[in-house]
Amino acid sequence: MGLFVLSRAGLWLSRAMSRCVLEPRPPGKRWLSRVAGLGNPGLPGTRHSVGMAVLGQLVRRLRVAESWARDRRCAADLAMASLGDAQLALLRPWRLMNVNGRSVAWATELFGLTAEEVCLVHDELHKPLGKLALKLGGSARGHSGVHSCISCLDSNMSPALGRAMPRLRVGIGRLTHPDTVQSYVLSYFAPAEQELLPPLLSATDLLLDHIRERSQRPSSSP
Repeated sequence: MGLFVLSRAGLWLSRAMSRCVLEPRPPGKRWLSRVAGLGNPGLPGTRHSVGMAVLGQLVRRLRVAESWARDRRCAADLAMASLGDAQLALLRPWRLMNVNGRSVAWATELFGLTAEEVCLVHDELHKPLGKLALKLGGSARGHSGVHSCISCLDSNMSPALGRAMPRLRVGIGRLTHPDTVQSYVLSYFAPAEQELLPPLLSATDLLLDHIRERSQRPSSSP
């Protein structure tokens, strides 16, 4: 598997979106999980939108990249993908980062899921560039989008307390110059940085492995 390099033209999703309405869940299928890629609409290619980039790679891998549907109930684009006998609901919020928890919470309620069945994919300022980590619960660590999701879903930070959201964190590198955090996370990756990023397929591998592992657990709901 070769190096997958971030580029504004090739990697990031097109803004053209379908206006169809999603159908109810198919008979005989259950919602296994929902994956939400965090970012700022209209700012693809920035550090803060790397979660949406991973989501873009995921829908391509699952062969549903052309099936995005606008859903005004959630204020988001939604796509469905099959994974064995289960369904994944993939979410791309329309709202800005600091309030996108509303979209995530509305979609969670719409599909009858719990916080534990939601996986956030987001940038991580406190990890080296391209470093991947899958974490269950934990604090937002200053990330406004994660804080919004935790607050709107009433998610506990401790897995022992239940309702803890799994989060795939993608390192965007620590500040090495006197820029403010806001200007840094809204900046674009430099060409040299793009080459240092791991293949985004690795991120989707980690995410899908986690979802498959969860699918083997006994369901806590009827």
